[in-house]
Amino acid sequence: MLILASPNLWFFTQKYIFNMEKKKPLILVTNDDGMFAPGIKHLIRVAKQHGDIVVVAPDSPQSGKGHAITIDEPLRLNKVEVADGVHAYECNGTPVDCVKLAKHVLLKDRQPDLCVSGINHGSNASINIIYSGTLSAAMEASLEGIPSIGFSLLNYSFEADFEFCLSQISKIIEFALNNSFGDSKLLNVNIPYVPESGLKGIKVCRQSNARWEEEFLESKDPRDRPYYWLTGKFVLEDKGEDHDLHALEQGYISVVPSMHDLTHYDALSAIQKMEEL
Repeated sequence: MLILASPNLWFFTQKYIFNMEKKKPLILVTNDDGMFAPGIKHLIRVAKQHGDIVVVAPDSPQSGKGHAITIDEPLRLNKVEVADGVHAYECNGTPVDCVKLAKHVLLKDRQPDLCVSGINHGSNASINIIYSGTLSAAMEASLEGIPSIGFSLLNYSFEADFEFCLSQISKIIEFALNNSFGDSKLLNVNIPYVPESGLKGIKVCRQSNARWEEEFLESKDPRDRPYYWLTGKFVLEDKGEDHDLHALEQGYISVVPSMHDLTHYDALSAIQKMEEL
């Protein structure tokens, strides 16, 4: 069930979408850090240069939510002001909920030409794509047939400087609007934090083989009840030099074309005998 926060929101939205200039690309902007995170403000600035934009983002930080969706409570949309001429809506759901509502409610009569998600505060390279709300939002859009890009900056600070990489993000968006991704509709873009030395360029590469070694720190609350806090360390097991983490270490923006099919095709023959059970 969807609840529109304003009784005039539906009419206003439909009127706006109908009056959009058909000649301009339509870009959906979203994220997982929330509507007023610095990263999405910069992404809105860049996306505005390339077409009409609609922003739908969570009303609170949703980092690490992955591909979660809301099924046990109503979803709400609330129109907010983020920049002149930008139509933006906060959603009380997950990043994936934001994309679903954008696609099936706000933009049901016009397919976006591109979805951009981010700019995330922190890395989503390698296995982090599985956990990332930023990339899951982009992935949801790609599942709907919309070419999509998740942008992440390798700096977790709220005060991180984004200016140094905006021109490169603009070039990537322009490329995406004018070129096919081949069999993929999803790009995972990570940007090293090297504002002083400068970026070396862009590397199209594969996802590195890495994992998290997790640990739970145990403590007790004031009522002497145990609780656990997730921590751990990131372990790179990849010996190659053609993957995203190596590109980032060398000062390049990594661009990884991603897929939705999780089948391990090489293992099909290995377990074929199971059919004889």
